[in-house]
Amino acid sequence: MDQDGPIHNRSEMKQKRRDLRHKMTAAETRLWKYLKSSQLENRKFRRQHSVGPYILDFYCPTEKLSIELDGESHEGPIAAQHDAKRTAYLNAHGIRVLRFENQAVFDMPEGVLNRIREVFRDRK
Repeated sequence: MDQDGPIHNRSEMKQKRRDLRHKMTAAETRLWKYLKSSQLENRKFRRQHSVGPYILDFYCPTEKLSIELDGESHEGPIAAQHDAKRTAYLNAHGIRVLRFENQAVFDMPEGVLNRIREVFRDRK
């Protein structure tokens, strides 16, 4: 389905997306500084974009790429199972998922950005 199809940014999730944009984690805020305004390889990213039942931290529609930042809430077997289900759903809709630990955004931001650039190149 294309990005304007019924699975993207459903109206019933609008308030939740808005709330998440206003309450971004420190890591999300830091990464957004690098992604906003098409700064990274001239690719447009959206914050808190929903696809089906999930709200993605960042989404690049032209690349069909989701970037997820994982903190403490993603630790443990139940969280891993939830993340795997989410990734499978997104992959089934043609969306690639790239995950980073929150701390990586602070400790090695250029490494995070380089990995995203690699994914852009791998698509070609």
